[in-house]
Amino acid sequence: MGNFNVAKTSLEARGYMVRVFSTGKEAADYLDAAVDGTSVGFGGSATLDALGLYERLGTHNQVVWHWKQEDKDAARREAMTTGVYLTSVNALAETGELVNIDGAGNRAAAMLFGHEKVFYVIGRNKLAPTYEEAVWRARNIAAPQRARQLGKKTPCAVKCDRCYDCKSPERVCRGLVTLWGPMMGMEAEVLLVDEELGL
Repeated sequence: MGNFNVAKTSLEARGYMVRVFSTGKEAADYLDAAVDGTSVGFGGSATLDALGLYERLGTHNQVVWHWKQEDKDAARREAMTTGVYLTSVNALAETGELVNIDGAGNRAAAMLFGHEKVFYVIGRNKLAPTYEEAVWRARNIAAPQRARQLGKKTPCAVKCDRCYDCKSPERVCRGLVTLWGPMMGMEAEVLLVDEELGL
């Protein structure tokens, strides 16, 4: 398991604003106060879902999330135009790299461009000591669990043990994005939570 203090220092050196919370509730309370009166897009994230952020922020913001709306494609596109974007990551290296795998590409794209600010909510289970181990975690732990959650018939979903680099049309891992720092022209804040959250 990675070290939050080391990760925080590395992230700050790369230009991120970083806050550390003991619990997911504390992180959710912070976001509920910090994000107000704006439009908020959500990336696919079991972490955000577990914290009830869509419901909480929806009481005083315009929120959009394809997990919660009928027209998923329209919601994905609308979320690309919001002022604020919330998401998690598949892995975070102690050295400060954020690693994400995406299927449709909406979450990866939203992290890279188009918003005034992006918040990353990351539980301790996502931490890895090195960049290489973070990529390994994203491919061999997070992606198979997500494929199984979606009921896919890929080898990784069936066995849920590792990536098979399959060529299945149901493959959910279509692209991998590494962030070495906040993108130009976009604020980025990382919330590290000392609990296991998400996949």
